[in-house]
Amino acid sequence: MTFAAIASPLLFAAFVWWFSTGAILWLDRRPRETFGWSFAATTIIAIGALIALFVTAAQETIASAYIAFAAAIAIWGWHEMSFLMGFITGPRRQPLPAGTTGWRRFSLATATIIHHEVALALTAAAIVALTWGQPNQIGAITFLVLWALRLSAKFNLFLGAPYRAEEMLPPHLTHLKSYFRNRRMNALFPLSLAGGAALAWALGTIAYAPDVSTFTLTGFSLVLSLTVLGVIEHVFLFIPPPNALLWGWAGSKPEERNAPLG
Repeated sequence: MTFAAIASPLLFAAFVWWFSTGAILWLDRRPRETFGWSFAATTIIAIGALIALFVTAAQETIASAYIAFAAAIAIWGWHEMSFLMGFITGPRRQPLPAGTTGWRRFSLATATIIHHEVALALTAAAIVALTWGQPNQIGAITFLVLWALRLSAKFNLFLGAPYRAEEMLPPHLTHLKSYFRNRRMNALFPLSLAGGAALAWALGTIAYAPDVSTFTLTGFSLVLSLTVLGVIEHVFLFIPPPNALLWGWAGSKPEERNAPLG
């Protein structure tokens, strides 16, 4: 177990997370007339990624671990674009009525994203079915971990957090801001951190077990890195996130580029 064998998948996962997030933000900040072309291109990539998951499911090599991981990220990116560009969101696209609380607030908030959530669930089921019973489960595990982390982040935003990255929402999704709550802390956040840490520990135990295969080391290190980054994203809901430092290269939104200075 060399340093390169340990560090390479961790760094690769971090780079993919950083670059793919920035690329999606860049595409989402282009003029809306470009959305159809970019989403069509991403759809082709996502279909290719599903095929790659199926082809590599029976393979236990370092390359197949990287391919399965990257394929799951590509499919996840398709869902992110489908949501941020407004293609797959939910039937409700209006702000939360003032004074709405409790179950009514939750049901209205759910209606803003339910189509997106159903699409994620169906995709997760498809990936599990494509790789069922095969030795390479890295793609399926990656997608399921992303789904769990994102659900946790959404519930934390719903319950309340001080740093909600509202500036990253495109104009056609600004109504979602009204469903976020501004609170210094919520009861779910410590549980989310504990769950994320436990998951990272479990993945690390598998990845760095004695006499582990290079495939297992590589695949689970990739997912471990992604999990740690997901936990850090949770932390950035409660401390100032360095969004400009990380993704300033993704550019400003079209309306920001055309706005008068000052």
